[in-house]
Amino acid sequence: MTPLEKIQSMKMPFAELKGITFTEADKDRVVARMLVRPDLCTLHHTIHGGAVMALADSVGAAATVINLPEDAKGTTTLESKTNFIGGAKEGTTVIATATPVHRGRRTQVWQTRLETEDGKLVAVVTQTQMVL
Repeated sequence: MTPLEKIQSMKMPFAELKGITFTEADKDRVVARMLVRPDLCTLHHTIHGGAVMALADSVGAAATVINLPEDAKGTTTLESKTNFIGGAKEGTTVIATATPVHRGRRTQVWQTRLETEDGKLVAVVTQTQMVL
């Protein structure tokens, strides 16, 4: 099973609720897309900060899962830092790309860039995942 197939086979109800689709995955990079729907927006039909953070968290967690040691039971987010750069309007698609900063036995750190399809930077999220 490829890393992308592994992610796509996992039951992730919150990612499904947000409409996240994983499109690429290997040990060094995970990419997912999410349409900015009205229910993911705040004022002025712009993506809500919580939706941005939740997308990045789902992608970072998936990246951690495909990099877990054989004896690991799972993962949980320990810390997340979001730098909001710009917005994304309702109807656009946000692309999240996670790359590793650190992959240790007990923790992994991933940085996720969120951009619109035309390359406009929305946010940069760094998260630390604990290996269980």
